[in-house]
Formats: sequence, structure tokens, C-alpha cells
Amino acid sequence: MRAKTSRKALPFKSKALFTLMSSAALASVASAQSTATPPTEELEEIVVTGLRGSLKAAMDIKRDAIGVVDAISAEDMGKFPDANLSEALQRITGISIDRRNGEGALVTARGFGAQFNMVTLNGRTMPAADAYAGGNSVDGGVAGQTRAFNFANLASESISGLEVYKTSKADIATGGIGATINVRTAKPFDNDGLVANVGLKAVNDTTNRTGDDVTPEVSGIFSYANDDKTWGVGLSASYQKRDSGSSSSTVNDWNIRTWTEDLADLTTSLAPGATITNAPAAGSLYGIPNDIRYHFSDRERERTNAQLTVQFAPTDALTLTADYTYAETELVEDRGDQLTWMNANRFDLIEFDTGQSVASPLVIREDEGTAKDFGFEQQHREQTNELNSIGFNADWQITDRFSLALDLHDSKAESLPSDPITGGGETLFSMAGRVPSTCEPVGSDNCTNRFTQTFVFNDGLPLSTRMHYPQPTEAATATGGDPNFAFQPEHLGSQYLRINYQDQQTDITQARLDGDLEFDSGRFQFGIETRAMQSHQRASGAQMTLGDWGVASPGELPTELLIPFSYVGQFEDFSTAGVPSMGWKADANRLAAWAVENYGVWRDPTNTNGVLSYNPGFNQDHIVEEDTTAAYFQIGLQGDLGSMPANVLLGIRYEQTDVTATSQLIIPTGLLWQDNNDFSVTRGTEFTPFSEEADYDHVLPSLDFDVELIDGLKARASYSKTIARAQYINLRSAVAVNGTQGSSLNGFLPTANGANPALAPLESDNVDLSLEWYFGDSSYLSAGVFEKRVSNFIGNQVVQETLFDIRDQTSGPRAQAAVAELEARDFGTDDTNLFVMMAMMENTGTFTDADGVTWTGGADNFNGTEGQHLAFAARYDLQPNSTDPLFTFNVNRPVNNRDATIDGWEFAGQHFFGNTGFGIQANYTVVRGDVGFDDAGDPNVNQFALLGLSDSANLVLMYENFGFTVRLAYNWRDEFLQNINVGNYRNP
Repeated sequence: MRAKTSRKALPFKSKALFTLMSSAALASVASAQSTATPPTEELEEIVVTGLRGSLKAAMDIKRDAIGVVDAISAEDMGKFPDANLSEALQRITGISIDRRNGEGALVTARGFGAQFNMVTLNGRTMPAADAYAGGNSVDGGVAGQTRAFNFANLASESISGLEVYKTSKADIATGGIGATINVRTAKPFDNDGLVANVGLKAVNDTTNRTGDDVTPEVSGIFSYANDDKTWGVGLSASYQKRDSGSSSSTVNDWNIRTWTEDLADLTTSLAPGATITNAPAAGSLYGIPNDIRYHFSDRERERTNAQLTVQFAPTDALTLTADYTYAETELVEDRGDQLTWMNANRFDLIEFDTGQSVASPLVIREDEGTAKDFGFEQQHREQTNELNSIGFNADWQITDRFSLALDLHDSKAESLPSDPITGGGETLFSMAGRVPSTCEPVGSDNCTNRFTQTFVFNDGLPLSTRMHYPQPTEAATATGGDPNFAFQPEHLGSQYLRINYQDQQTDITQARLDGDLEFDSGRFQFGIETRAMQSHQRASGAQMTLGDWGVASPGELPTELLIPFSYVGQFEDFSTAGVPSMGWKADANRLAAWAVENYGVWRDPTNTNGVLSYNPGFNQDHIVEEDTTAAYFQIGLQGDLGSMPANVLLGIRYEQTDVTATSQLIIPTGLLWQDNNDFSVTRGTEFTPFSEEADYDHVLPSLDFDVELIDGLKARASYSKTIARAQYINLRSAVAVNGTQGSSLNGFLPTANGANPALAPLESDNVDLSLEWYFGDSSYLSAGVFEKRVSNFIGNQVVQETLFDIRDQTSGPRAQAAVAELEARDFGTDDTNLFVMMAMMENTGTFTDADGVTWTGGADNFNGTEGQHLAFAARYDLQPNSTDPLFTFNVNRPVNNRDATIDGWEFAGQHFFGNTGFGIQANYTVVRGDVGFDDAGDPNVNQFALLGLSDSANLVLMYENFGFTVRLAYNWRDEFLQNINVGNYRNP
């Protein structure tokens, strides 16, 4: 320990001493000038290092700040078990996180998700880019159009501190309704002399199926400043690698429908004579899932961070700082699905749950009749996220009381596909098992190799079982079925190949000039700022037909590419009784290369070695630009309220923003009808530009007040108005056509997503009240209440429009003629029968399918069997023509139309028990909102609900003595609503 002279600090610009340490120090060199303490100097403060010192420093920031501020220092971040910054942040009161692949990624502050929080690096607004696997629905971003900063890209070892501003001030960048999080990096002048440190960690991850169980993490810090601190240089770097895996199960899109007493009206769901248990009340909603899927995922993550900082002080009054920050995260994932999809019109047994606002099935059984496909889609993903930031700062102390600071930076975040084989980011190869069937007579449903499938929902893993009947059977209840039928290579065939490309590149150039004038009882601050932001997102993808969904060529896949794999065998903690345990996985890129060789699809014409490539004709190309100018001033006063020391900070900020949205769009030409509910969008070849402009401005006041009621007991009150800008995806200038799930004649309308560059930012009026008791050198208790009244939340408006002259073959003269033929023969007019009848009426010739069965077209030969359906669906697609009417689309556009109130309580404290070395740190946050999701709402109408609202708590037990530190941290977050309006029926 060393003595230090006390310097009176103004209450609006506190400084703290941080000691940088790694988790395991291998080498440490330090030199510092030794000076004798003058006899008259008073010893006022002992500098405490280590974990206790860092917690004391964070507490001092909280106590001395104007407004509600929490902080974490480097010592508290660099220790286990934090993998990155977000995992360190979650210990702050009111902060909770979302995890990706088991690691913290996105930060929620007081119930507001990552897109509503502002992240700055040394006070500079940071760009965000995250296009992995088409984007992240958790944070509201899609296909790379996110504002949310992903903290998983930053390791904790290279950071000197984190500051979380829960109340806003005029000099803080706008964009954070929940909080503004400032990441601070170390500077050479922060330390005396030479400091060098290298740390090693090893992570043992037993979830991985591929790669290494034990992976390294290496970090190092070097800093030097000369004795006079006229120049210095600092370098920090870290490298982390992790191999991991996971298994999961999902239900893909619940179809929400209305129950009717007349079962004849439910023919799109039920087979004749179906057994119904606990039937819903007439008029109530019930849900039927599309499918059940089991997944495996094998992942590799490599993260590299570095920062170089150079400081120069030519005079005592002028300090110049230049810095460069680099962060790169490489993501690789191999993933596979085992899926059982439903035909949704052959359910012969359903048992519903009771007492639910939407009746949900506990058991569903479906008689599939003839053979069907059971999918094993294989996926490979590679994406690289990179951040580059270069900045310059000049701090000029013009007089003892007046200073100016100039800060400039140019920062760029990129999320780019990095698959070296395809050049894209995602390869998806759909393959499936299908058993050839023999039907007597041909075309009937009296077939060998008949399947039924049963879906069981419980409080654990959803179960998808199947029963295979190798002999003819008339009913699903027949005996003799084989529940363990395993699809062999001779049953496996290709379906579709997709290669997707998605990227996002965001640039921010920012300049600000800040002035600071001190006077006897306070301080006056002012500043101006200009910020230019551009976010560019591109995506391409196309669906390449191989064996089609009907698996036209079972047995075509080379056996050397197929690996036996039990998907459900990975769920060791759940019962999987009755679920087929035999499955298959493969390398998606090797399967894609096989498709090129055998089907000759989608080859890059510039490639001479025949390697498959993504489609360079981007069907999405969007640029959003925001140019912002701002000016602020704030005045801080300190004095006494009676005998109680008090501080007041009053400020106002003005901002004006111009928005320009430009999209390049390949115009859709039609919807190709491929099967009952399978449609794909066809497009032209030429890009058409669309551009729109908008602007808005805001006046943002802020007021902070605190008073020390008695020694160590401080009360605070704060008010501010803050804004958060709309997600980039909502600011585009083009319309994206999605497709449809069925024919117009049967009540389905295709959907499209529009955007609105004129969207106003969310506005929030924030009030905070808190009481803090500092009762020891490193001990405090605090309690606070907050309320945020937010307007301009973004809702959705669905309008019906025709788009791009796309014509509707599902309701034109050909479709109506097919309906007439079906009704004349007493067949149902569901989309399966409608599609097959139209295909047979347009194709009256004869062909032989993959099973060797001969089929003849024409309306007179229609028999309504599943075998006939599969044969004609595999062979024919239905195109629109000039006789068809225009499709009417449900176009979903974002609008500012929602208000909400979020309020809550925060409780926190920490204490060290004398000199025992033992300490405790704990906090609890309660968050409530006044808008929730209505489970019984109309499934055809988008809902508005607040996402991410949940209580959270943290408990840390600590021991630090004799150079030995132990910490046990427990973090808890309650369940929360993650997303809304998902899929075709607006699922939560």
C-alpha cells in the first residue's frame, strides 16, 4: 500500500483508481518512482487493491455520481466465471442478459431489450452488426438489421471498467431508454511506469461432440508511461476459443384456429370419425402444431480482441490520445434436424388439455396412409463479426477553471459470411427418408408401408412417435406395427438445397466538442456533436429443387456421406420412450457438392473447380442512413439544504436527425404453387431502387438532485426524457413478399412486410427515486423505485394491397373449374385436393413415379389418395397466367401507435465483514409493465406486448485474504416473453 494526497474533486467528474489484473498472472513487471512523503502531508486515503478494492471503487462511483449510476471495475470482470462483458454486467442491479450458445450476449436494462440500450466505448457511440444465421429475433433484429450491440464480441480482460447510466444527462449520447452502458478501456497515463501482465485460462466444456473439451484463453496487457507522463503507450490483447454443443426440440409454428360444433367444418384438421377428448367449446381457439423437430448443434467460437493506445502531453495543460480497438469473433456451426411434419388433415385422435385460453393438444394421432417423408435437414453456418474503431481525443485545460475536449472517432462493425466453400453464411440441405409403397389397387390407400404418427405434449420433451405397418391395414388402431422402424440409406433421398448469404455493415463517424467551466459553487458544461451512421444489409437465398419434398429418388445419397446418429439419444435428462432413436446426419457442404455434381444447380460461373457458391444476385439490399446533430448545456450546483450537502444538475439537449432509406429490390414476379401449402416466390433479374427520406428533432431535458440526509445516507431524485430509435429493419424503403400458406379460395391470403422510414423514435419520461446508505469503507445498502412512461412504441398495421402485379392462380378460372370437378365427384375442396386436381386437369398425359407406379392425368382419373397427391406434387408446379386475378396481400407495416408504462424496484447492497476477508454482494430487481400478451387474442391480428420484462437477482459470496481470492456467484432471471407475432398465426 502507498500513501496518496487527497485532491478535492468536483462532484460531477469523479475519478477512481483501478488495478488491472488477469486471472492467472504468469509475468508481472512494474516500476514506479519512489518519493518520500513530506512530513506535513496528511495521510487521507489507503488504496486497497484486489477484489475488495475494485468493489470499493465501483461503490465510490455510485456514491459520488449525479444521478443513478452503477459500475464494474477491471478486477471484478477479469476473474472467473465471466466469459465476456455481458456476464459481468448481469451482476449490476436491474441488468439481465440473454444467452447465446451458453454465453451472455445481449443485455436487458430495467426490462428494455438490447435494441433500446445505448452502448458507448469511452463515451463514443458504437456500431452494431449481427447477421449470423439471418439475424436475431431476440433483440428485434432480422437478417442483420440490428442496433443491438452484442457483448459476446468483447472479452472482459481488456476492459478497465463499465459504467451503467440508468438516468440520462444532457451530455450523454441518446438512444438508451433502458440505460446507457459505457465501456472504458485502459490508458497509459492511468498507471505509473511499466506494467506488463500475461494471463492464461483453460475452459473445460463437456457439451461438445466435436472439437476439444479443453480450450485456451490467453490475455496480455502492456503499458508504459515515462516518469513525467509526457508520453505513454499501451497495448492489450486477448484470444479465446471454445468448442461446444447443444441439443434442442422445437414445435414449429402453432396453427391457431376456431373450434366449431359442426365437425364437418373441421375437415381441414380431422379425419372422418375422429376421436376427440376434452373438445374445446364452440367458438374458442385451439392450436395445432406444424411439426416437431429435434436438433443437434456443434459449434466453434474464436474471439480475438486488441487495443493500442498512445498518449502525448506536450504541456501540462494539453493531453493528446489516439487509440485503435479491434474485436473479431469467428462462428462456425454444424446443425441437424430430425423432423416429423403433419399433413394436418388426417387427425383421427386428439386429446386436448383443459383450462387453457387456447386449447392445446396433449396427444395427436395422424393416419398418414401411404408412405410419407421424415426429414433430416443438415445445416452448416459460418459468420465472422468484426469491430474496428480508431479515435483521437484532445483534452485542453485552458485555465484552472475552463477546459475544452475534442473527441473524434470512425468505427465500423461488420458481420460477414465466411464459409470458404460457398462464400455464403448458411448451407441447408434437406433430405428425408421415404419408404416406397405398393397399393392395391394402384392409387388406393390400401397400401403396404403405411404410417401413423403420434405427438405427445407434456411438461418435458415433446414426443414424436410413429408406427409403421409393413402389411395392409384399414385403421390406425390395427396391431402389428413397428414403432422402431429405421430409415436406411436406401430410403433416404434429397429434397431441396438452399445457400443463404447475409451480411450487415454499420459505420459511425462521430465528432464532439465539450466545454467545462467551473465556478465557486458548481460547474457549467456545454457541447456540440455531429454523428453520421450508415447501416448496409444484404441477403440472398434461393431454393433449389433436388428430389422435391416428396423425395423423388430414395437411395440416391452416397452412403459414405451419411453418418448414423441418434437425435433423441442426446436428451439424457428426458424420457424419449417411443421416439425412433435411429437417425442420420451429414456434412451439409459435402452434400451440396454432391448436388452440384448430380443435379448441376446453382454453380458460380466464375468458379472453375465446380464448388457450390451462394447466389450473388441479392434479393435484399438495404441502406439506412442517419445524420444527427446535437447541442447541449447543463449546469451543476452544489451547496447546503439547511445543514445537508446537496447537488443539483439541470440540463437540456437538442437533437435533429435526417433519415435516408434506400433499397435495391429484385421485383417478385409471382408465387409458384408447388404443393398444397408449399409456395415459393419467383423473381426477375434486374434491381429496382426505392428511396425515402424523413427527419425528426427532440428537446430532451434532465434534472438530477441528491441530498445527504445524515452522514452516509443519501437520497436521490431524477427526471429525464430519453429516446430510442427504431430498428433498421423497420426503416427500410422496400416491401418484402413472403408468400402464402394456402389458396385464396380456402381463405388464405399471401403476406408481405413493409417498412416505414418516417417512424419516430420511442420517447420515454423517466422518474427515479432512491435512498442509499454507505455504512462502511466498502459497504452500502440501497433501494430505489423507477417509472418509465414510453410513447411511440412500434406496432403493426395490416393493410390489403396488390403488389407488383402478382397474379393469383389459386382463385382464378382454373382453380374454380377444379373446385367444380371436385364437388361433382363428392371430394373435399381442401388445398391438397385442389392442387392435385388443377395439376391433373392441366397435365392429362401419363408418367411413372419413383416407385414405378404409372399415373395418368385428367379430372376423370382423380381418386383423392395420398399416393396420387405425392406423385403429382413431385412432378408438377402451378404457375399463374394472364387469366388469373391479382393476388391480394396482407401487408404488415410498422407504425408508431403504442404507449406503455414500465416501473419497478431495485434493491442492492454489499458488505465485507471486518478483516476476516469474507464479503457478500446481492441485489434484486422487480420490473412490471402494463401491456402483456393476450393468449386468446385474434390470431389474424398482430399484438403489442412488452418483451423481456422479468425479475432478476444476484448473490455473490466472496473471500479475499493472504493473496487468495474465492468468489461464488449466483445469477437468476425469471421467465419472460421473448418474442411476439411469430409465424403465420402470431404466436408468442
